[in-house]
Amino acid sequence: MMKNFFRRSSLFCLYFFCLAFGSLSFAVEKGAVDHSQHMERAAETAPMDHSMHEMQAETMDHSQHGGHNHSDHKMTLDAEGMVMNWNNDRLPDDCESIAREYQFTVKAGVKYAVPFNGTVFGFDQHEFKVEPCSRVTVTFINEDKIRHQWMMHGLPKYIYQEGMFHLEAAGGATKTGTFIVPSDDKTYLVHCDIAQHMENGMKSQLIAGKGSGNLSSVPGVTGSIWPDRYPVLGGAFAIFGILLLGFFFAFILVRRLAA
Repeated sequence: MMKNFFRRSSLFCLYFFCLAFGSLSFAVEKGAVDHSQHMERAAETAPMDHSMHEMQAETMDHSQHGGHNHSDHKMTLDAEGMVMNWNNDRLPDDCESIAREYQFTVKAGVKYAVPFNGTVFGFDQHEFKVEPCSRVTVTFINEDKIRHQWMMHGLPKYIYQEGMFHLEAAGGATKTGTFIVPSDDKTYLVHCDIAQHMENGMKSQLIAGKGSGNLSSVPGVTGSIWPDRYPVLGGAFAIFGILLLGFFFAFILVRRLAA
C-alpha cells in the first residue's frame, strides 16, 4: 500500500513539476518584455516609415537616388565609392566664421552591431557633437564586403543639394568628405540609405550646439520606436490559471496511470 502511495506521489510530483516549469517558461517568454532599454536600436527588421523622422529632422527626399540627374550635385565617384555635396569653405549665411574644426573617423561593419540585439549592421559611433558653424571632416571606413553609406540630412539646401551630405564606400574602402553646419542648434539624422541598412542598425545623430532633441531608434542612444512587447492576456491571473489547470490535469493523469 505504502509502495503504491509513494509511486503515485512521485509520478504526480514529476508531472506537476514538468507542467509548472513549462507554464512558467511560457509566461516568461511571452510576458511583457520591452527590449528597447537594452537594444536601443535604430530600427527593427520591418520596413520603417520614414515619416517618423520628419517630426525630428528635415524631410529626407530620396528622389535624387532614383533616375535623377546628378549633374547638379557636387560629386566624386569611383570604384571605391562616392563623396557627394562636400563643402570645405562656403559658410552658411548665418555664420560669420568657422567656430571650430572637427575630424571624425567612423567605421562601419557587422561587428559593430553585436552589442545591440536585433541589429545586423552598425557604425562604431552613433552620436557626434559639434559647435554651430563648425567645419566637420568625416573619414568613413567600411570594414564589410558590401557597400555602406554615411549620409546626413537637414543641411541648408542653398549649399547642399537636397540638404544632404553623402559618403559611400565599397567593401574595404575609405572615403573622406567635409561639410559646414549652420548656426542653429539642431539634431541631424545620419544613416545608411542602402535598403534595410538603417532599419537593421545603421543610424546615428549629429548634434550641433544644444541640438533639437534626440532621434528615435539610435543604437546605444535612444530606445526603439517599435519595442518588442509580448503581453499575456490577464497577466498574473493567466499564469495562476495555467498553473491550476496544469495541477488538475497532472492529478487526473497520475490517477489514471496508477490505476
